[in-house]
Amino acid sequence: MGAQMESWDAERADRAVTVLKAVADPSRYRLLWALSGAELPVSALAELLGAHVAATSQHLAKLRSAGLVTSRRDGTRIFYRAAAPGVRTLLEEASVVALAVSAEGVASAPAEAEGAAPVRAVRRARAPRPVTEQ
Repeated sequence: MGAQMESWDAERADRAVTVLKAVADPSRYRLLWALSGAELPVSALAELLGAHVAATSQHLAKLRSAGLVTSRRDGTRIFYRAAAPGVRTLLEEASVVALAVSAEGVASAPAEAEGAAPVRAVRRARAPRPVTEQ
């Protein structure tokens, strides 16, 4: 197992926690999901959330400071997009894990005791994609 595990130094762990904290809000999760598939202006993102532009901009600022979104200006409009293809993967994996722990909960404990690899079983399962209004 040691050869497969990556080394986690304090700086790397801090960066990972920053990313997870940025995603740890339903509105920011939905924003990232939308931005992992398209480049959108703040007004469209606010409409998607059913929120004010100012509140949406605050969420986008947190995502930008975590390095998860980038922006570009076109005249007076600012367009946002996911910073990397890995953002969609992060969201999908979080959804898979959330589904697995809510569906299996304590049921996975006996399998772990028998030496099964529940992580592999979880990765085979695909969580439903979050629904976004467009």
